[in-house]
Amino acid sequence: MDKESLNKLLQQFKSDEVSIEDVLSGINGYQQEKDFMIDTLRSKRTGCVEVIFCLKKTVDQVLRISEKIVEKNKCLLATRVTSEQANALLLKYKNALYNKDAQIVRIGKTQKDIGSIAIVCAGTSDLSVAEEAHETALFLGAKVTTLYDCGVAGIHRLLNNLEVFEDVSAIVAVAGMEGALPSVVAGLVDVPVIAVPTSVGYGASFNGLAALLGMLNSCSNGISVVNIDNGFGGGYNAALIAKGAN
Repeated sequence: MDKESLNKLLQQFKSDEVSIEDVLSGINGYQQEKDFMIDTLRSKRTGCVEVIFCLKKTVDQVLRISEKIVEKNKCLLATRVTSEQANALLLKYKNALYNKDAQIVRIGKTQKDIGSIAIVCAGTSDLSVAEEAHETALFLGAKVTTLYDCGVAGIHRLLNNLEVFEDVSAIVAVAGMEGALPSVVAGLVDVPVIAVPTSVGYGASFNGLAALLGMLNSCSNGISVVNIDNGFGGGYNAALIAKGAN
């Protein structure tokens, strides 16, 4: 904790605005509960609050974790939410937004107007991963332009819409099957391309491994690759690039 933040916290304690537990949590940098610890300084260090990865968490755990994050930060990003978890969050927070395709519940943004990115995906089957990237980038404060179902089997769909790449600082390219789309995109633009392989495909795609290896072995320059189906990582990285560029 920096000196200014510590001084503000102590002044709040002096005027009974916060408890001794809040002071200790602020100094330690985390708030410990029975089955989780909230990183209270995540936003200070990285510019983004702690995100809840909801997979294999109970509804009760998601709600209790969300309480601590929203209480301190007034915003929330929960990824890989089930319909049951989403309904519970929507009931608790009237200002929450639920994107079923992305499996994301979002409240507010961490920042505003950090820059612009584009997200393209090869097929409608890749939409859930692309939308996860979309919601993540919006949460971080990026302006997002999307172009979906423009894979290489009908490359004219991409070539006829190249204006989506104008005035953006980074591009997220999502594809399954053989994972060719990011290589094509990277050969047409002068900004970083974040390639996101998806698990979409037939047997020899090995649940996204073929797309991952294709992207890692791309001959196009300027491509970085995240893990299979990791739309969150793609959107996050692109938003950080946009922030740095602006």
